[in-house]
Amino acid sequence: MQRTELTNYLDTYLDIANIKDYGPQGLQIEGRAEVRRIVGLVDAHQPCVEAALACHADLMLVHHGIFWGPPKLLRDSYGALVRSFMQADLNLYAAHLALDAHPTVGNNAELARRLGLDVIDWWANVNGKKIAALAVAPGGLRLDELVQRFEQTVGPIKLVQAQGPALIQRVGILSGSGAREIEEAAALGCDLFITGETSHAHYYEALNARLNVIYGGHYTTETVGVQALGQHLQAKFNLEFEFIDLPTGL
Repeated sequence: MQRTELTNYLDTYLDIANIKDYGPQGLQIEGRAEVRRIVGLVDAHQPCVEAALACHADLMLVHHGIFWGPPKLLRDSYGALVRSFMQADLNLYAAHLALDAHPTVGNNAELARRLGLDVIDWWANVNGKKIAALAVAPGGLRLDELVQRFEQTVGPIKLVQAQGPALIQRVGILSGSGAREIEEAAALGCDLFITGETSHAHYYEALNARLNVIYGGHYTTETVGVQALGQHLQAKFNLEFEFIDLPTGL
């Protein structure tokens, strides 16, 4: 498949042009013109590039690309990273907020699907886009049941704050660094908030709000969108797709 055809499809499917992010998203580095094999990862740093090349990738599909904030000089470790892509003629496609927010293959929609929850609305406005999923558990589920489902279908959990209702019916889901939205999740009437990571201060916000929280890890909660998107491309275009798991422990 031609790279241009694939990236045009991705840009449209993910609505890249209309979602303001912290750096340019979409095709961040242009490599070879033909794409047969896509390798998905959460990140795009040097070990990730080396792993993708070892799997004979034509295109790296990632959640965290290489552009954030002000421009950086192409020298030192950052320059070496960019040279690795260019010398290997490897394409890099990144989708950050667009992949959080996508209603079908996004991180938060996919977390809900894996946990058997139904998404009913979206919340947590980031740069003008609601990226968090509001979901319900049909018939209600116990917190320990949801913890077990998470560990079976997503990955290991970092921390569980079990201080809210024992029966979970309404769930807020925001992958990655979402603890700043604890108060909004409580205001929405959530029995449970699922996110990636927390801090000492946010721990007490959840405690004070009597809100159950599952902290699944920043990395772990953002593996699912890349996997779902890659599988979508594999099915639609008959491309090869492989997800490489390189956890950071965070």
